[in-house]
Amino acid sequence: MEQISHAAASPGASSEVRWIERYFRIRDRGSSLRTEVLAGIATFLASMYIIVVNPAILSDAGIPFSAALSATVLISFMSSLAMGLYARNPILVAPGMGMNALFTYTLVLGAGLSWEVALGCVFWSGVLFAVLAMFNVRQAIIEAIPASLRYAITCGIGLFITFIGLKNAGFIVGSEATLVSLGSFDASLVTFFIGLMATAIMVVLRFNGALILGIALTTLLAAPMGRLWGEEVMVEWSGLAAWPDFSAVMQVDILGALKVAYLPFIFVMLFTNFFDALSCFMALSESADLKDKDGNPRNLKRSMTVDAFASMIAAPLGTSAAQTFIESGAGVAQGGRTGLVAVTIALLFLPFLFLSPLLSLVPGIATAPALVLVGLFMLAPVAKIDWGSYDEAFPAFLAIILMPLTYSITLGIAFGFLSFVLIKLFTGRLEAIRPAMWVSAALSVLMLMTTH
Repeated sequence: MEQISHAAASPGASSEVRWIERYFRIRDRGSSLRTEVLAGIATFLASMYIIVVNPAILSDAGIPFSAALSATVLISFMSSLAMGLYARNPILVAPGMGMNALFTYTLVLGAGLSWEVALGCVFWSGVLFAVLAMFNVRQAIIEAIPASLRYAITCGIGLFITFIGLKNAGFIVGSEATLVSLGSFDASLVTFFIGLMATAIMVVLRFNGALILGIALTTLLAAPMGRLWGEEVMVEWSGLAAWPDFSAVMQVDILGALKVAYLPFIFVMLFTNFFDALSCFMALSESADLKDKDGNPRNLKRSMTVDAFASMIAAPLGTSAAQTFIESGAGVAQGGRTGLVAVTIALLFLPFLFLSPLLSLVPGIATAPALVLVGLFMLAPVAKIDWGSYDEAFPAFLAIILMPLTYSITLGIAFGFLSFVLIKLFTGRLEAIRPAMWVSAALSVLMLMTTH
């Protein structure tokens, strides 16, 4: 302990360094300034793909790519800084995979909401999240929703994201005979497959920043397309840097989202974000012993509050909800233990606010491998589902399989909730249905009646 904290505790250290050490309690956590900064860099490299991937998904909803990129960087900077300074935990907060897919492909393209109204739904889900966080009602909600469905929702969103990645790459295309089929084996498909395999190999070898390296490699492979081979130009230079695009800021339609028909969407966003945050905090606290004296995740209420307000302010900035990133585990694995890790991550995001022309070089086939691999990561909880208990397994299975097959996260969740309640009801296991599940099932029915 004395050795690793030497840099932070040295008598010759500046007053600023000593203040940082005391504020974040770096010595008490068994870490050092160097370790914390390196841990922040590791987490940033593991998650910086979101700077490109999130705008790529939101642009399908009609939000300009450069505006979505600016919003992504801003919310990642602000919320991670708050996580570090207020909650003092080594956790990144940024627009989440799954939430952006729900926003684009369910609310906008699926239900026909404008992206401004969809941002309003994001805002109200953040408001409700903040209320839950401030009143500390997480335990009651945790006990109400069965674990099998919590795991299933994460897995289903993962499969859905993978399906989107394969579709964006042209690897899977529509077919009148079989609904879906393999795309044409052209230069674009070959480029995507090489990028996918290279990214997967780097993930297997545990390269820091494997996903962003895969995006960069696939972009380089796509650069000659339309020039040396292939018909369509994929990569075009438009400059290195530019001022941020704030055209999506304050475009949120807060009042337009206050319709009864939109309540199920708000609830699903709230549910998904709340449990993603909670499960992330619990997983990281277990893996790195980030616990308080009672054995609970350290500063959990403050962390959940930061996550909630990050979701709420994401909408006025012009992006889908921000949430905790499980990629924070990369920094924790490097020894990061304090909020200085999150502060480091926040500062690393900020320069990309001015690099939108450079990042707009990245074509859809370059971000597709990252989407496929994100799906793989999100499928891990499938092993935690009790597949031997069919009353638990069937609703989970239905939720997982329906998300990609109906191209709707909301429908998967709705039928998962409905089937759980109906199976428990007609098999005489009413004690397993908590009040929140009755409400969830009722909202699911309401959503199905009003949107389909």
